Amino acid sequence: MSSLLSYLPPFEGLLPKWLFLVSVISAVNSLQAIRSADYTAQLYNGQVNGQSPVNPLASRLFGTWTLLSAAVRITAAYHITTPAVYDLAASTFGIALVHFVSEWLAFGSAGLRGRFISPLIVASSSLAWMLTQRGEYLGL
Repeated sequence: MSSLLSYLPPFEGLLPKWLFLVSVISAVNSLQAIRSADYTAQLYNGQVNGQSPVNPLASRLFGTWTLLSAAVRITAAYHITTPAVYDLAASTFGIALVHFVSEWLAFGSAGLRGRFISPLIVASSSLAWMLTQRGEYLGL
């Protein structure tokens, strides 16, 4: 067990470990979205013109975008004291939050139910956490 723990980010506090965990989960979600539009359709659970807004291309694009976010976040987990990396990781949560809120409120491609709630919680709480802890990790 201790050998597995040695792979976790070597920093104090829970934020680097959280970024690591969110990255791993995001990478798995990416593979699911790339493999099948069914997963993404459960996330974007609204109707646009009476149809699901998800098609295979949109699902693969979402999976690719999520994988890129996972790469940025895992980099930040291991380089949390580097200002540019920290800010880039925080921005991934901000971009995700704006995206999901706009899909819900502006475009109607998602409803506030089911799988859609998780990314709202993760994006908003992670962004708030990173903004409030920025000085602690960057020594500001």
